Amino acid sequence: MSPVEGNSPSSAPVLRVAQVVPRTEAEGPGNRFALWVQGCALRCPGCCNPEMFAFERGPLMTVESIAARVLATPGIEGLSLLGGEPFSQPGPAADLCERVRAAGLSIMVFTGFTLAELKAQAHPDVERLLATADLLVDGRFEKDQPETQRRWIGSRNQVMHFLTPRYSPDEPRFTAPNTAEVHLVEGKLVINGWPELANRLRP
Repeated sequence: MSPVEGNSPSSAPVLRVAQVVPRTEAEGPGNRFALWVQGCALRCPGCCNPEMFAFERGPLMTVESIAARVLATPGIEGLSLLGGEPFSQPGPAADLCERVRAAGLSIMVFTGFTLAELKAQAHPDVERLLATADLLVDGRFEKDQPETQRRWIGSRNQVMHFLTPRYSPDEPRFTAPNTAEVHLVEGKLVINGWPELANRLRP
């Protein structure tokens, strides 16, 4: 499981965070709060976020503080969890998503594992995180199979799973053109969205 220890009996649950974009339409349906976690053991060649591979980088933030920030963001439809690898920190990630979902927002999770691999782990925290997700995009990123048709998906092998009735693949916004965005977040330039387009915008 994860090299990141996000919970301990003597402290509040924490997540090691790589990046935050408080409002984006490029990481899932509607306006969303996007959170990239730090650390990924899969390290797919050609990944657009290689700086998020290392587990020791990025600040530790309490789940309580992140949830408060998400819920204080006006006009958002949900939370998108990306990385790095969200399932490298399944306990605190599940804690966060449970809080956000309880407030009525939707949850979308991007993972390099397949859904079958996650279920095969039979890990309670992995199962908790899966149980919060309305949408799951799964599978390794394959740089030689760039996805050009489906929205919010990096490579053709990846699958978007509709895990609850909250969303339907028939909604027009799931077939709209892919986008990328440029944000200034806490003095830092952040480019996010469809990998192929986002990479063209990077210096």
